[in-house]
Amino acid sequence: MFRRMREDIQCIFEQDPAARSTIEVVLTYSGLHAIWAHRIAHALYKRNFRFMARVVSQVSRFFTGIEIHPGAKIGRRFFIDHGMGIVIGETCEIGNDVTIYQGVTLGGTGKEKGKRHPTLHDNVLVATGAKVLGSITIGERSKVGAGSVVLKDVPPDATVVGIPGKVVMMNGMKVERHDHQNLPDPVADVCSRLEAEIQRLEKRIEQIEKQEVKEGRY
Repeated sequence: MFRRMREDIQCIFEQDPAARSTIEVVLTYSGLHAIWAHRIAHALYKRNFRFMARVVSQVSRFFTGIEIHPGAKIGRRFFIDHGMGIVIGETCEIGNDVTIYQGVTLGGTGKEKGKRHPTLHDNVLVATGAKVLGSITIGERSKVGAGSVVLKDVPPDATVVGIPGKVVMMNGMKVERHDHQNLPDPVADVCSRLEAEIQRLEKRIEQIEKQEVKEGRY
């Protein structure tokens, strides 16, 4: 246990240039507190002390602003930077050396049973405010851009951005041109389709009215 704790602290020094001393890290890093609390909660969860596991996780959430379900499986050297607003679901599986930032959600897409949360393989990075939803897999060494919403599997060594998330880099090479000022907008796309359908219906109504006038039924 103490070896794991030292490893967690060392991980913060490697990832965060603002970390200055061990005592500062232990006392002030909420991400570290959340990880340690989860280890306790997860141990209780596996031993079927589900109520106590939830109590530990909720106390941790109150003090850190980070909600990790006791059932989530988390590997070694998991680094949470800043942390506030992070949610990690029950059936999440997180590999080793994974980094996530504030506002990230690793969640489900509904009330389905069984495996319903994401799997993040080793060395994955999920940036600020990203949402990774459903029983999908993020491959090794992949990156999820800030504010992205990922609903499909991401291959290894990829970078995915946008709403919905699209792969824009693979193995360091661009897959397609992507303007971050003009990310995909699903709401605008739906509005455009609705506008086109309204125009089609208006033309059809106009044709019917003309036909009725011609036949003297209007």
